[in-house]
Amino acid sequence: MQDKARVINASAKIGTTEPLRCVVDIDTSSAPPAEQFDLYRSWHSNIADIELLRDEFDSFAARERVWQLGGLVLASIEYPGTGYHRRWSSKKNPVFDHWLLCVPQTIPSGGGPPRTGQLRWQCLAAPHQGQGKDDGVICLFLPRDFAFSQPFTLDIRQEMAAFVADYMLLLYHSLPNRTDNDVPYIAAATTSLLAACISPSRDHFFEAQEPIDAVIMARANKLIAAKLADRDLTPEKLCQELSISRSRLYRIFEPAGGVSHYIRRQRLLRTRDVLGDSTDGRAISSIAEEWGFVDPSTYSRTFRREFGISPKEAREAGWLGIKHPPLAERSGDSRPSLNSLLASNYLLGRHL
Repeated sequence: MQDKARVINASAKIGTTEPLRCVVDIDTSSAPPAEQFDLYRSWHSNIADIELLRDEFDSFAARERVWQLGGLVLASIEYPGTGYHRRWSSKKNPVFDHWLLCVPQTIPSGGGPPRTGQLRWQCLAAPHQGQGKDDGVICLFLPRDFAFSQPFTLDIRQEMAAFVADYMLLLYHSLPNRTDNDVPYIAAATTSLLAACISPSRDHFFEAQEPIDAVIMARANKLIAAKLADRDLTPEKLCQELSISRSRLYRIFEPAGGVSHYIRRQRLLRTRDVLGDSTDGRAISSIAEEWGFVDPSTYSRTFRREFGISPKEAREAGWLGIKHPPLAERSGDSRPSLNSLLASNYLLGRHL
């Protein structure tokens, strides 16, 4: 916990292109199984008192990673077990007065991506108590003087809370691709978004335009991925689902060549993956039609223009075990935008 205390009060190291690294990366594997929960509890001894509501567990597997982002601190805590029901309460004499925002995550029993719970927030200097059985949590620590509201109170409306939770997860998943040089931009974007959510105003929303757009892009990407085979998937449908204007959707997807181009490219990528599967011997035209390409000639020309080879050549290469060459990326402004800092994995199919 002493390490965390130093992290929260430390200054960020910025201005280099070195990969952004965890300043803390610890787990309970170094302790005997019976002592693992006590070790986990000691990590947070200056922040909260934690107790395990069921004591029959033989071990407590947990890992904590922390990143310094300027004056902000992002932490990921994982304890993937079954029924790790915990209760926490504030310290009687708190050491810290930071604001803490938490997004709990639960791993479905049948597998799959974690389910995200509701955003929780509190001031560490104010009395608080809670409990949970989640499998992990993403935490964001903010300086005490960050607040735009009354002492010990952050007034975040429910729709804004969901937006902040999505942003925190997007930020967390982007960290492996970030560098030290990105830190000031990430810190500024995060602060702007939170200011807009806590104290809505025209100026705050204007300053938070990039982080808001990054969250909208991530939400749009999830919708597109879920409905990619739906031939009725259109920009208009996305606007309705996301409750945004057509002009804003087009502006957000402009770096990807437009929303229609993005959807078409995702479908091409899906067909390319299927063509490379030697267990799927369907006709190329059938695969293309499954993903919305009804005219074989148009599909073949579009595929070649996108990947530099024909669908037939892609199938032959895939069946021979030859990996697809990396896709060319579009160049842009050398100054990183929030989309490049946070949503880069969602642009141009790079997450595939």
